Amino acid sequence: MQSKDLILQGFLESQQADAAALAAASDIVQIHPYGIEPYQQYRAVFRCDGLVHLPGGGFARADHFELLITFPDDYLRRANAFEVVTWLGPPNVWHPNIRPPAICVGHLVPGTGLVNLLLQIHEIITYRKVTMSEFDALNHAACQWARDNTHMFPLDTRPLKRRSVDFRVEAAGPGEK
Repeated sequence: MQSKDLILQGFLESQQADAAALAAASDIVQIHPYGIEPYQQYRAVFRCDGLVHLPGGGFARADHFELLITFPDDYLRRANAFEVVTWLGPPNVWHPNIRPPAICVGHLVPGTGLVNLLLQIHEIITYRKVTMSEFDALNHAACQWARDNTHMFPLDTRPLKRRSVDFRVEAAGPGEK
C-alpha cells in the first residue's frame, strides 16, 4: 500500500480475514493473496463447471478458471470493474460477460468486498449470471449462443460456500440406546 490511508488499510485487513474464511468454507474457490500485508491483490482459482470454446468450433465444460482481483489505493472512492477484476484464464473461456482479460461483473460500487466479488464471478462462470443483450455483452457470439441454450443453465449448481449443518450430539444415559 503506497499511502497511509488507515481506512483503506482497515478495509484491506478485513478483506484478508473474509478471504480466509471463504476459502476455508468453500470446495470451489482457492484464494491466494499477493504482495505485502495488507494485501491489495488476490489470485482466485475457481474449480466449478463453466465453458470453453474449442479450436474446432465446439464447446467443452471446464473446471479451472483464474482471475486477479486488485484493490487500487482509491478503491473506497472510485471503482472501475475492469481495473479491479482481470481474467487470467483460460483464454478460450466461453461466456457473454467475459472477453479476456476483461470480465464484466456489472456496476461495481466503491468498497465492494472481495467475497461479494467472488460470489458474482462464481455466478458468471457457472452461467447463473448471464448478459443476454448483445449491446452489453463482451462476447457477442457467446451472448447469442446463451440466449439459445438457457435450458443448460446453471452449469454448476453447487454453492460457493458449503452449507453448514448445526447439530448436537448427546451421550445416551444408562439403559438408553
